[in-house]
Amino acid sequence: MGNISVGSLIRRPEAGAFLGMVFVGIFFTIFGGTVFLSPQGAASWLNVAANLGIITIPIGFLMIAGELDISIGAMVPAASMSMGILSGFYHLPILVGIGLTLAFGAVVGWINGLIVVRTAVPSLIVTMGMLFAVAGLTLFLSIVLTDTTAVSLKAPAWAKSMFGDFVFGAFQVIIFWWLALTALYVYFLHFSPWGNWLFALGGDKVSARNAGIPTQKLTIGLFILSSVSAAFVGVCQTILFNSAQVSTGMSFIFNSIISVVVGGVLLTGGFGSVIGIFFGTLTFAIVNQGIYFTDFDRNLSSLIIGVMLLIAVLTNNTFRKMALTYTPKKK
Repeated sequence: MGNISVGSLIRRPEAGAFLGMVFVGIFFTIFGGTVFLSPQGAASWLNVAANLGIITIPIGFLMIAGELDISIGAMVPAASMSMGILSGFYHLPILVGIGLTLAFGAVVGWINGLIVVRTAVPSLIVTMGMLFAVAGLTLFLSIVLTDTTAVSLKAPAWAKSMFGDFVFGAFQVIIFWWLALTALYVYFLHFSPWGNWLFALGGDKVSARNAGIPTQKLTIGLFILSSVSAAFVGVCQTILFNSAQVSTGMSFIFNSIISVVVGGVLLTGGFGSVIGIFFGTLTFAIVNQGIYFTDFDRNLSSLIIGVMLLIAVLTNNTFRKMALTYTPKKK
């Protein structure tokens, strides 16, 4: 056991992410006091982490594969409005609203993936175009179909308890979805053959294709997963708040990328872990919400968030370099 040493643990992709999370957790426990760790305090950052976390792991998969999807910034509010219009304004059964909204997300992801694999256009540019297209379509259809940019929705009790309710008065039920999906993704990336395909795709696309890995299908599948995940978050938010409005989810773009990078995923692809992304998402949520539990001037919040996240990323980077440069001792 001695050799599964601390050294081998530290070289894991999630090591830096975990230490970064511990660091910001201790920082805000010291400066935020007992309120930060109280059930109400914990709910504030766990709710943020869950809504973001459902999107960050699929985004992390894309980044491991060497791609990026920023159209999620429009997909969350688009799905929210879709849900509101279908089941709120037109009173379609809630299951129909959820099904059609997720199907819309799948179509957007499929188009993203198809364009990326069929052309030489970088996924950043493709999904940026889709970001504006979906945002524009959402606004246009909202005005044409409902003559307004905000709609209300009254979900039945079973849908409320499954997708948009509070447990123990403060914790959003989406937290349980996040934990269940994270467990599923851990199996997918680290214990199934598809995980190896994904790392191979991010390492060298041509070699992966030559090795018989269905790179195009895998890439399209990842874009569909990313888009459907964003749509699911939009659905849950509409059911939770009983309403939807045309807005931009730009914060989801930057917040998810920050969480994935803090979680130890390389921007160049081929390296990362689900648990690392999980810790990275928690780190971001703690920093994002922790500032409100301290006595710091709120005007300094962006500065503190920036510095804390930079420290977390640098910590992560140090451990990643140790992992990549490590050579086992010869006996």
